[in-house]
Amino acid sequence: MTTMPDGVHPVRRPVDEQGSRRANRTDWDAYADEYQSTHGDFLGDVGFVWGPEGHQERDLQVLGDPAGLAGLEVLEVGCGAAQCSRWLATQGARVVGLDLSERQLQHSRRIDEATGVVVPTVCATATALPFPDDAFDVVFSSFGALQFVADGDVMVGEVARVTRPDGVFAFSVTHPIRWSMPDDAGPEGMTVTSSYWDRTPYVEEDEDGRPRYVEHHRTLGDWADLLWASGFAITALHEPQWPEGLDRVWGGWGPLRGRLIPGTAIIVARLLRPPSPVS
Repeated sequence: MTTMPDGVHPVRRPVDEQGSRRANRTDWDAYADEYQSTHGDFLGDVGFVWGPEGHQERDLQVLGDPAGLAGLEVLEVGCGAAQCSRWLATQGARVVGLDLSERQLQHSRRIDEATGVVVPTVCATATALPFPDDAFDVVFSSFGALQFVADGDVMVGEVARVTRPDGVFAFSVTHPIRWSMPDDAGPEGMTVTSSYWDRTPYVEEDEDGRPRYVEHHRTLGDWADLLWASGFAITALHEPQWPEGLDRVWGGWGPLRGRLIPGTAIIVARLLRPPSPVS
């Protein structure tokens, strides 16, 4: 959730895929400069961070031993400035980044030039991946597009389509339990204020009722169902603990609540069978 401009207020109400995409593209284009300025050092120009807790892929090895990444075809969905993809490229993977925000991808080009580690990127939506079938060994997303998509079944179906048999889909999202609590890293965030099973999207809308930012909530069970329907089986669920000594606050993430309940869920799944047709 971003800082709300004047005249914008939060509500919980339905928003379809087209409305979500339009709102979030505009919001992320406007927010990209501030985001990269605020969080760029924490993320690292060539670094793979799975969430606000700061856990690195080189340590968690969600995608396996880094030595096994060389030569793999990898897609990052919701890549932002492609920091994660850039780290994978240094391990020998052949990586492509995808994001809805053109401004985020301009930051990716800037970092490409600064580091000399170049990641090809494409501006597109996660519900219509512009790649052929069976194109990738690994598809991943670190707090990327997944929470901003209304049509989760279409999105996961697209991931299944471009993933090779026995390929991996790994992603991190806000831990669903956090949706029951205020987006506050301080004492106000220590209370349960809504139902875990309330899937009504979080929306920031302007005075005319137009959505300016949208996030969609899914329970862990919802993710399991979506993955299975598209041919994936979950092989791991990581709920990283808050690291000792980390005092950094990022939105609703911080040490007070982070030491008691998880803030991030990392789900790993493998494509075991052909995906079912998306209705």
